[in-house]
Amino acid sequence: MKKISLTAWIFIAMASGIAIGIAAPKFAVGLAPVSDIFLRLIKSIVAPLLFGTLVAGIAGTGSVKAMGRIGVKAIVYFELATTVALFLGLGMVNLVRPGDGLHLQPSATEVNVPKTQMDFAQILEHAFPTSIIDSMARNDVLQLVVFCFLFGAACAAVGARAAPVVTFCEGLSEVMFTYTRYVMYLAPFGVGAAIAVTVGSKGLGVLVNLGKLVATMYVSLIIFVIVVLGGIMVLCKIPIKRWITAVREPWLLAFSTASSEAALPRAMQNMETFGVPKHIVAFVIPTGYSFNLDGSTMYLALASIFVSQAAGIQMPFGEQLMMMLTLMLTSKGVAAVPRASLVILAGTLTSFHLPLEGVAVILGVDAILDMARTSVNVLGNCLACAVVARWEGYTFEEAEVLRT
Repeated sequence: MKKISLTAWIFIAMASGIAIGIAAPKFAVGLAPVSDIFLRLIKSIVAPLLFGTLVAGIAGTGSVKAMGRIGVKAIVYFELATTVALFLGLGMVNLVRPGDGLHLQPSATEVNVPKTQMDFAQILEHAFPTSIIDSMARNDVLQLVVFCFLFGAACAAVGARAAPVVTFCEGLSEVMFTYTRYVMYLAPFGVGAAIAVTVGSKGLGVLVNLGKLVATMYVSLIIFVIVVLGGIMVLCKIPIKRWITAVREPWLLAFSTASSEAALPRAMQNMETFGVPKHIVAFVIPTGYSFNLDGSTMYLALASIFVSQAAGIQMPFGEQLMMMLTLMLTSKGVAAVPRASLVILAGTLTSFHLPLEGVAVILGVDAILDMARTSVNVLGNCLACAVVARWEGYTFEEAEVLRT
């Protein structure tokens, strides 16, 4: 018998949780500890994962001198694309407001967290840590990112003498990715319990909000692909039909498996066949897997504001911008592991004093969201290859002639 995938188990658990919430609401509410345990495990990933991935990434590829001309162009493109994705997600979630009416409540561990609003100057000051240990203990993502960026830059400046530190961070990131996969094996139990508790305590109306979130996400990603990525292809004179043919198979792999890693070999091979030089493909796509996750960054923008709306917390525009900056930086540490964005979302909600129950609610439809955002990540990185190659002066028409 064919092995059932984790995604399929999550869908089964989601349906089971809804059924339990409808049939036995009191019993469903009693399943709260199951989802709480899963959320605790998710929170335990945040600090070590961010430290390992960001420091190793910056120390290994963050030096402008080491990356050279192609690296600078790639990083510029990555930042522009992910910024557009973030603000498109921010605009859509504020326009549609899918979280309104959900009425999330903070958990018992969050009751004592101060909820006072900070102005921009206070938020900016708060971004710089006085103790990295304290920041890790509180899962303060923004402070972690600031420290990791400075620490990684220092490692790059020191050079060979920092090799043991960088090697440790690379090993730590690999361990935490494996740890994340272990935790995700418990996802069906966490999903089933979270959905059962949510439906049992709040009724079927919560599914309307989740449906709005999924619809908002898919519409936003479609707009991003057609308008933003399509506009870039027209502007850079990239052969659209040939590009679609080249990315079709990697996109399907990423969508069906919800993992960019599954699509990586085919994406690199197809972009070389498309006409992108091998040295550009070898640098841009692996780097983009850490620095150019358009779908994941849009998801993080949508999900974080969705939780604030569901909790009835009105975030000033300045605080939303600071959250977007945090997400833009922390998304660079999200590797191509299924549902790893949940880890970043959990840390961001903690940093901005939003109820972590939002992760439990979103978890019920995260498999559907993950398929879409991961496939767009792959499309964005394939296009980045072509854009950088065009920026370097390569013409894909000539490459096509050579291969025919």
